[in-house]
Amino acid sequence: MTQTNALTLKQKLAGDRILVAPGVFDMISVRLADQMDFDCLYMTGFGTVASYLGEPDAGLATYTDMLNRVSAFCGGSRTPMICDGDTGYGGLLNVAHTVRGYERAGAAGIQLEDQEFPKKCGHTPGRRVIAVQDMLNKIKVAKEARASNDFLIVARTDARTSLGLDEALRRAEQYAKAGADVLFVESPESEKELEIIGKTFDIPLLVNIVEGGRTPQLTPAELQQLGFSIAIYPASGFLAVAQALEKVYGDIKARKGTRDSQQPLYSFAKMCQLLGFEAVWEFDRRHAE
Repeated sequence: MTQTNALTLKQKLAGDRILVAPGVFDMISVRLADQMDFDCLYMTGFGTVASYLGEPDAGLATYTDMLNRVSAFCGGSRTPMICDGDTGYGGLLNVAHTVRGYERAGAAGIQLEDQEFPKKCGHTPGRRVIAVQDMLNKIKVAKEARASNDFLIVARTDARTSLGLDEALRRAEQYAKAGADVLFVESPESEKELEIIGKTFDIPLLVNIVEGGRTPQLTPAELQQLGFSIAIYPASGFLAVAQALEKVYGDIKARKGTRDSQQPLYSFAKMCQLLGFEAVWEFDRRHAE
């Protein structure tokens, strides 16, 4: 399954249209997105840590925490998935262990970033980066550790926010030369900066679209025109869920029920179908005593 998904994503990336990936953060979001024929999915660190631990994405989740989520998400999805691997969860030996674990768990690619530990979520303040050579070593180790060259290494730099665009571009160029499959320059702050990034590199580029974040909200078509190959929307799902929950929970508190709530609800019957209850019921019928 791992190699099939990875190969599928690599083949799609070689095509002539931008790939669009929603962020998934729990098994309901995975199952919903998986049935919608997306090009790929993106396991968001922010959303996964929030839904699993109820904590900010600030280096609090361990490798084991995240690997459990990677295994569950990829095991419940037929769609190729890029999974957030933070900084690799330690030194170079940890990076190798993380890459092997994510690949075995079914991920089609891993995102590794050049932040200091403990890391912080993109589009938030206070992010600091490691020395360029340290990140180059991580990319080298990641390439050596993967079992298949179809497993994508997505190299992310967070240098733009703290050190400026020129430093981010310099780092990304070095990461490309080191053999990264996809470059991810986090948090460009204008359409002009997106254009510069798109014109600078000739390998696949990933752009992170966060509602309320630092990067302009361009359409996938516009991003493709600027030179990007993958557009991820990591926050859209959990922001929508939080808004809906706040509304319906507020209605329950204020009205003592949901009969007159104005918040649209997903059908209970559809939810049973989404989660596979029909197979359970059929199993029970076949094996009932």
